Amino acid sequence: MAQRLVIRGKVQGVWFRATAEMEARRRGLRGWVRNLPDGAVEVVVTGERSAEFVRWCHRGPPLAEVTGVEISPVAEGDWPDFQLRR
Repeated sequence: MAQRLVIRGKVQGVWFRATAEMEARRRGLRGWVRNLPDGAVEVVVTGERSAEFVRWCHRGPPLAEVTGVEISPVAEGDWPDFQLRR
């Protein structure tokens, strides 16, 4: 089962998506990350080391100020790797 995360706070304009992509790929995870119109960042992730990545999302890159992370299960997708979506 994959997980959907909605990360809130100061998470856009601080390299959150690019750093999340790098962190997920480093862990061999699959899924994607994108900005949401309301200023949040949305992530869908799956893989053996996804718990490590979820912990990382609670703090994010150095310039981020994460105030909350909503997590919900989602169906697995056909993602060959981890992608940054626009």
